[in-house]
Amino acid sequence: MAAWNDYNDAQSNPNLIPKGTLAKVRLTIRPGGFDDPSQGWTGGYATRGSTGAVYLNGEFTVLEGPYAKRKIFTLIGLHSPKGPEWAGMGRSFLRGMLNSARGISDKDVSPQAQAARRIGGFADLDGLEFVAKIEHGTDAGGETKNEIRMAVTPDHRDYAKLMGRHVAPAGYAPPAQAYAPPAAPAIHQGAFPAAAPQPAAAGADPRPAWAR
Repeated sequence: MAAWNDYNDAQSNPNLIPKGTLAKVRLTIRPGGFDDPSQGWTGGYATRGSTGAVYLNGEFTVLEGPYAKRKIFTLIGLHSPKGPEWAGMGRSFLRGMLNSARGISDKDVSPQAQAARRIGGFADLDGLEFVAKIEHGTDAGGETKNEIRMAVTPDHRDYAKLMGRHVAPAGYAPPAQAYAPPAAPAIHQGAFPAAAPQPAAAGADPRPAWAR
């Protein structure tokens, strides 16, 4: 039992979500008003910092579980004047988010999976729901804070439960007979008028051949 006159063992920041927690979250991009059409950055979603770095200011809301409605703030790098590393990390994170939100294995290189990893603009990311791994980072003042730097994809055993959807087991392939090409449209009786009887040629025997 905690002693109310000794606070040495009190948690320093009770608002922190434990490191490594998996949770379904929704991304909201806090607009920064910076556009660069040559990069495809339009709609005012990107933010340009005082150092020249460009990023998406992400607000992630936990949707379910014991930490529901908690918000986590993380920057998603788009460009850094110091080099490509930060932008590369941002692209990797966004790839994981799309894989998670759209139920795509990271190993899937099919045309459908590749199409699912493409966006028309940052508006496609705003409101995206996916499974995140919550970590600990440090804010500008050196204080510990929650961050999200990784999305959980269908390859993870807990993905289906957290995302609330059915996922086929790894290596599963549907049986060959599961797919059948669409049948040709049926021609229903009466759909077309019957051919008009042709008049018999003059002098022809009107009886059927077998009765002649």
